[in-house]
Amino acid sequence: MRKLHQTKERRQQQLFLVEGTHLLEAALKADRPIVTLCYTIAWQSKYPQLYEQAQQVAQRIELVSVDVLRAVATTVEPDGVVATIERTATPAPSFISLGLVLETIQDPGNLGAMIRTAAAAGAEGILLSGDSVDFDHPKVLRASAGQWFQLPMAASSDLKADLSRYQSQGMQIIATRPAATLTYWQVDLRQPTLVLMGNEGAGLSSELAAIADQQVTIPLNPGVESLNVAIAAALMLYEAKRQRG
Repeated sequence: MRKLHQTKERRQQQLFLVEGTHLLEAALKADRPIVTLCYTIAWQSKYPQLYEQAQQVAQRIELVSVDVLRAVATTVEPDGVVATIERTATPAPSFISLGLVLETIQDPGNLGAMIRTAAAAGAEGILLSGDSVDFDHPKVLRASAGQWFQLPMAASSDLKADLSRYQSQGMQIIATRPAATLTYWQVDLRQPTLVLMGNEGAGLSSELAAIADQQVTIPLNPGVESLNVAIAAALMLYEAKRQRG
């Protein structure tokens, strides 16, 4: 079998892995160019139309055994297809009404869940600090349930500067902080808003929290230290959706 990735390290670094039928469908729907398509004969027989669509746009097609596919995939039991897609540079989202900004998110499952939730709640995109987990980590893609290909996303090399720029454009920044005095439903989220969330363990840095227009807390019962960041992001985004009717 020919190598899944081209041999040059630079080329390898420009590709990311898409695993499974659902994500392949999402990639094709978004017109993302397929570099390599690896599939089993059983998968081809089960999804003939999807195979025809994918093989027409893929640069390279490889029929592989189940064992080879397992070796390539990161999932324990891949469903018969994986593909590589070329990374593309993505500019910072053009926030107008609602967006999610994340600092030092480390868990790919959390990031994927927030991508899915942000798309469902009507957010216009996600901006992520550069020291966070990679956007195209395989678990991020899987947890996003296909919304990865639909929601504008970018990593920021200077999150503080980018937030200041959005503020100058009329976006209010609402930061979540445990010690804040306002609850998240007491602020006006009907105006253009960026929801700012921090790291799973350490929370939001003081430097970024200080530039927020308002800080809010999500009330917790005694004895509960914190919420999962993906759950907290969902509460904030859906409160904005509720206020906007």
